[in-house]
Amino acid sequence: MVGAAGAIVLAAAPASAAYFERVATFPVFENLPDGVDPATETAAEIIAATPDGMTLIYSDSPNGQLGFIDITDPKSPRPLGAVAMDGEPTSVTTVGKVALVGVNTSESYTTPSGHVAVVDLATREVVARCDVGGQPDSVAASRDGRFLALAIENERDEDVNDGAIPQLPAGYLAILDLDEDGVPGNCESARKVELAGLAAVVPDDPEPEFVDVNEAGVAAVTLQENNHIALVDLASSKVTGHFPAGSVDLDRIPTSEEALIEPIGSLKAVPREPDAVGWLSGGRLVTANEGDWQGGSRGFTVFDDAGEVLYDSGSLLEHVAIRHGMYPAKRAKAKGNEPEGIEIGTFGGEELIFVGSERASMVTVFADMGRDTAPEFRQVLPTGVGPEGLLAIPERNLFVVAAETDSAEDAVRSNVMIYQYGAEATSFPSIVSAEVDGAPIGFGALSGLAAAGDGRLFAVSDGFYASARIFEIDPSQRPAVITRAITVTKDGQPVHYDLEGIALKPEGGFWLVSEGNTERAENPTENLLLDVAADGAVRQEIALPEEVAGQAIRFGFEGVTVTGEGGSQRVVVAIQRPWKDDAANEAKLGFYTPASGEWSFARYPLDAPAGKGWVGLSEVTALADGRLALIERDNQGGPGAAVKKVTVVDLHGVTPAPIGQDLPLLTKSTAFDVLPVLQRTHGWTIEKIEGLAQLPDGRLVLASDNDGAADALSEAGLFDLGPLPATE
Repeated sequence: MVGAAGAIVLAAAPASAAYFERVATFPVFENLPDGVDPATETAAEIIAATPDGMTLIYSDSPNGQLGFIDITDPKSPRPLGAVAMDGEPTSVTTVGKVALVGVNTSESYTTPSGHVAVVDLATREVVARCDVGGQPDSVAASRDGRFLALAIENERDEDVNDGAIPQLPAGYLAILDLDEDGVPGNCESARKVELAGLAAVVPDDPEPEFVDVNEAGVAAVTLQENNHIALVDLASSKVTGHFPAGSVDLDRIPTSEEALIEPIGSLKAVPREPDAVGWLSGGRLVTANEGDWQGGSRGFTVFDDAGEVLYDSGSLLEHVAIRHGMYPAKRAKAKGNEPEGIEIGTFGGEELIFVGSERASMVTVFADMGRDTAPEFRQVLPTGVGPEGLLAIPERNLFVVAAETDSAEDAVRSNVMIYQYGAEATSFPSIVSAEVDGAPIGFGALSGLAAAGDGRLFAVSDGFYASARIFEIDPSQRPAVITRAITVTKDGQPVHYDLEGIALKPEGGFWLVSEGNTERAENPTENLLLDVAADGAVRQEIALPEEVAGQAIRFGFEGVTVTGEGGSQRVVVAIQRPWKDDAANEAKLGFYTPASGEWSFARYPLDAPAGKGWVGLSEVTALADGRLALIERDNQGGPGAAVKKVTVVDLHGVTPAPIGQDLPLLTKSTAFDVLPVLQRTHGWTIEKIEGLAQLPDGRLVLASDNDGAADALSEAGLFDLGPLPATE
């Protein structure tokens, strides 16, 4: 076994290396027929391309159909509609003139059934259906186009006996012989390869999960729950080898039952339980060790075809996700980043390994360095939520990811992202964390930002995590680096707040704001202004006057800044949305005077929503010229995003008033339309822009909130907006 995995993430790529850059994102709902509600659930799961690489084809399980996307221009993908499959499509590949689709038609777990649908690529019509006698999960064609291999899983029912196996009937490998056009010649009688009796875990229930075929026509089949891999010669239908996937010890990983990113845990002898498998050159295999029953080792492994472990990533992918702010903390006790997908492709003369992490919503790219050298880290690609299908198209210098998670209600939609190879540098990440004691600093859900006079930035994470933290950031590096984390404590113990804003106190320490939720049925919380020492200790919790707090809704404090010094110091707090006593499309700014303990208020005019949802405030920051800059945004992401901007208000001549008096209405002007900046990432347009600070040189920096990578876009963003332009 080669190399130590822990240091690879920091290794520099060769000077000649090129990188992938995302060039387009296709929302899958755009393939819905005219007249169908665009909020209808859709999904892009397994994805393939036509032989010329000009059309993408994906399985859409919720709608029982096969979707098509025109990528003649990869920067401008176009919908081509879908074809009904008469069942649940589980996997797809293309050979010659047809697409071959595994379709699950099972009425129950105990009576599995399914077929291969043969779709003519020219007419996009189903021209044949080949019964395979069970429930197909994964399909793969031999590289010479002669055979189609199908992993017939006959999956277990996780509600029966806590999902324990055996649960018969047993799965197997099915083989179809293909003609020169890719059409099965033995459609009525697929060849069947029994896989029972190979694995030691539960020999009579192999549970085949994924299949890939090498140049010699040998299929590698993962028997996931059995933690085993089988090799089958497709021409002869013979099992030519098999071996257990083994186990691995993991150190310095998060294992907390709470939503915390604390890489201090360890796990011993974790079964790998691989999901996807791919063939490398030289008769080697690489697996994504997702786990499904008793294991899941959170990484990937390279084997030779005799089962010798040549490399295991150990805790590396966990650390990659943590370092990039993409770690799914709520999965720390389960399977962490959950590697599920594997793809292999040769770009720029290098054989690259792509590892898809379902829960971290990322693909990590490595260069294969040969049998005796550890793979070399190249880059991280941010994806849609729940990356399921990975596809390399080397002949067009393209890589594609299909992300399956889809919920219109939560503003998370299934999509296909397209990346192009050849960039000299990467635009992602824009922020990472430094390593402390052998593991990166955990961060995410950045929701407030402030700048120090020496150029440092400070940020906070919101209530997603079990305890509140303050992060110190060095923005002079590219990407910016989180160098320190300060835990917020109360009475000496870590404390949970929903921190949404941070400001530096002129005399030292911080002002923080915690957003309350007075409408919560259980354990309602107050909106609080917090006086916090430099070491994170809470010195005082300051609540709103009762007559104000009583008007609150669940959208409260969202930003804080400081104007003035000494006795003239005022702390300014932004309230996100109109409260019960506010006019429509008006929110309050609160002004707290520490010297007197008094609150006063002014009204801020919000834009009306451009479509669905609402518009509110996410941040307030004092500018060097005495004005205030604010983030005003809607709660929409992707194509629905319309209002993402930085506005400026001038307080000269404005006298905030106590509640009960006439509150002055502020006049705003737009300084930045942030929407084009967000759209330049060519991803799913970020919904939550939440932090804003002005650096000493006048540049404005904006941070985005990734909701802790919990069924949300995991990519953390720090955007340099440049100097403040003149406003109208």
